Amino acid sequence: MMMRRKNRSRWLTVALLVLITFVVNYPIITMVLNSLRTTDEILSSSSIIPEHVTLQNYINLNSRTSYWTFFRNSLIVAGVQTVLSIILASMAGYALSRFRSPILRGYSRLLLMAQMFPLIMALIPLFILFRNLGLVDTYWSVILLYTTANLPFATWMFRAFFDSIPRELEEAAQVDGCSRMGVFTRVVLPLSGPGTAAVAIFTFLFSYNEYLIASIFLRDTSKMTIPVGIQLFQQQYTSDWGSLMASATLAMLPTLVLFPFVQRYMIYGAVAGSVKG
Repeated sequence: MMMRRKNRSRWLTVALLVLITFVVNYPIITMVLNSLRTTDEILSSSSIIPEHVTLQNYINLNSRTSYWTFFRNSLIVAGVQTVLSIILASMAGYALSRFRSPILRGYSRLLLMAQMFPLIMALIPLFILFRNLGLVDTYWSVILLYTTANLPFATWMFRAFFDSIPRELEEAAQVDGCSRMGVFTRVVLPLSGPGTAAVAIFTFLFSYNEYLIASIFLRDTSKMTIPVGIQLFQQQYTSDWGSLMASATLAMLPTLVLFPFVQRYMIYGAVAGSVKG
């Protein structure tokens, strides 16, 4: 009797989790299925299941738009920004974790203040500055802004991971003749792999999905990222819902590829970052 109740409770839990998963992912499922049928069928049918599966939307996307240029630009911007954020934030986080000085305390408070004020408040003066420097309509304009926006969060996450690494390991390496930089690169960084992975995925997704900054600083079609490109495509082909669904489906590919590999690092990083520091 007790075993039967346990089995029933287990099946109810599984059914509830499946239902929640379906409800949460219903918009994504609908988007993917709509990308496989014509616009006329999308507007006329009340079912989400395609009656006639077609890849014409993807063919139209490839032949009528510069989608793959937008896709390449997003990967370049997000990739370079992620590398810069990891390099700068790891060094800053290590300094905050291991050293104590008035300058570092001031820098720590500055990071907290930077997180309180959104970057959008400084977009107009930044646009004027970047225009005078000739950086508007270049990758570096958004790369620098994304790195600046991600740096406070990434630094605090790295500091949390470095705080969890025993100092005795560094002292042992120094006794063996390793320099401070050698300790950082050969001992501390390899041990903070989960933290690096968590920072990488969070910063990459922010840069890959960000729209507002990219729409202001990237006006040249050859430099636009996917969010701006999809908006441009929507303005040009307002009624072509099938192709819009196809473009949004393809935009999810990097996230779908990366997420299974770094999911456990993301959870571990978020928990450690909320407890430590």
